[in-house]
Amino acid sequence: MESLSRILRRAVSSSAAEAEETEKAPGRITAGAPVAVIDIGSNSVRLVVYEGLARALTPLFNEKALCGLGREVVSSGRLAEDAVTRALSALRRFRALCDAMRVGTIHAVATAAARDAENGPAFIAECEAICGTPIEVLTGRREAELAAYGVISGVHAPDGVVGDLGGGSLELVDVKGGTLGPGVTMPLGGLALQDRCASVRKAEKIVRDTLAEAAVLGDLQDRTFYAVGGTWRALAHLHMFQKGYPLHVMHGYTLPAREALEFARIVYRTDPQSLPFANVVPEARRGLLAYGALVLENVVRLGRPAQVMVSALGVREGLLYSLLPPQERGEDPLLRAAQELNVLRSRAPRHGHDLVAWTDAFFASSPSLEEAPEEVRLRHAACLLADIGWRAHSAYRGAQSLKIIPHASFSGLDHPARAYIALSIYFRHAGLSPNEAETRILELVSTGALDRARILGGAMRVAYMLSAAMPSILPRVPLRVVGERLLLSVPSDLAPLAKGGVNTRLRQLARLIGREPVVEILP
Repeated sequence: MESLSRILRRAVSSSAAEAEETEKAPGRITAGAPVAVIDIGSNSVRLVVYEGLARALTPLFNEKALCGLGREVVSSGRLAEDAVTRALSALRRFRALCDAMRVGTIHAVATAAARDAENGPAFIAECEAICGTPIEVLTGRREAELAAYGVISGVHAPDGVVGDLGGGSLELVDVKGGTLGPGVTMPLGGLALQDRCASVRKAEKIVRDTLAEAAVLGDLQDRTFYAVGGTWRALAHLHMFQKGYPLHVMHGYTLPAREALEFARIVYRTDPQSLPFANVVPEARRGLLAYGALVLENVVRLGRPAQVMVSALGVREGLLYSLLPPQERGEDPLLRAAQELNVLRSRAPRHGHDLVAWTDAFFASSPSLEEAPEEVRLRHAACLLADIGWRAHSAYRGAQSLKIIPHASFSGLDHPARAYIALSIYFRHAGLSPNEAETRILELVSTGALDRARILGGAMRVAYMLSAAMPSILPRVPLRVVGERLLLSVPSDLAPLAKGGVNTRLRQLARLIGREPVVEILP
């Protein structure tokens, strides 16, 4: 039998070789060494390792331990010893994971429980010794700022109030575009309320009276409330399953304010174990659902927003966003992510940019095809993503687009936008009529968006048949609407490319927009 020492030596040698290979992995964007954030929260302690410090963050690894550090801080003034033990154990594993993943920089933060507890400083000192890096104990103001930056980093043109509900506190801050307004922090975290009140009924007056003093909610009417934090994500997850929602992506999940209010009232007045689909929420979080629902109900009742949107991006992503140069902060995270996937998976990445310009000219050629700025950016993203599935069997590429793109790790878009992009590429591969079981995604788009997706998909079908996904061809074969004609202009040296299936696809697109297809061969 092989000795243990020999097995270990071989494993170490193999790991070194694999680490060297990982640096050259063609499926990874070169963005420097991975960067990690350790978030020591009042309820959970989490490690997220990202591919690099970039505008469009891609998680390489994500793990949390529900430690409950803030469970007794209100009543005893101290972090519970068993919670401290669990947290330190988790941090030892996180440090080892960072070493294994060759993380370049570790950023570490701690929130309400650590800053409020008597033994918080001693706990943080132990954490720093394990992590090998300074830990920033966030003030309430700083926590609110980073949560708002997280939303700004992941929501296109946000306009509303960010609410970050942790185990110990609730932070509220106004956001509009890239600008932060006034903010406030309050001791309304789920664990803090549970410790203080023991029952949701006893917490009702505290929550109601505390939020009544939050002036920032006075500016929320008819805007968006951005819900950040694990308890609110768990509520949204529960709502998704009760509705049979076709996507299980948390970021950008949006509820009309009235529906959010009604659902929150049901949850905080019901035993969590008796709620339908309660098992989709981790058992350690179920006891906090009612408190989170109580806070949400009062926020919506007092602030009167138009809608509630869940943001999966918060303090951790906001911290990394704050470290970017101003020029990178101004980039569109959706288009950045789409471009990265274009580089990683397309046959010829430059063709995606050709397709952007080619469809720009096509859509600009007719008033009937006019787009709003948001529709333009979504079309551009779709063009960059249109060829990422080319390695799949041709019969499967349409269905694949409906699975991969709606569930991809994108930010900067809501769920209807995910559906629009996915359907555009579905139509490009599968034809212009939705006929697959997976098309429950249609529930997420309006009839107008569906029509735009079919037109874009039809244009892509012409483009790919002409160019075979190769660059430098589309700029020479413009497609435009001229009066009652859909005119494809082709120079004589490329005339053979305009034969065969190109004419069939051009006719299909022409029927969609009510024009006569014409191929013009130029001298």
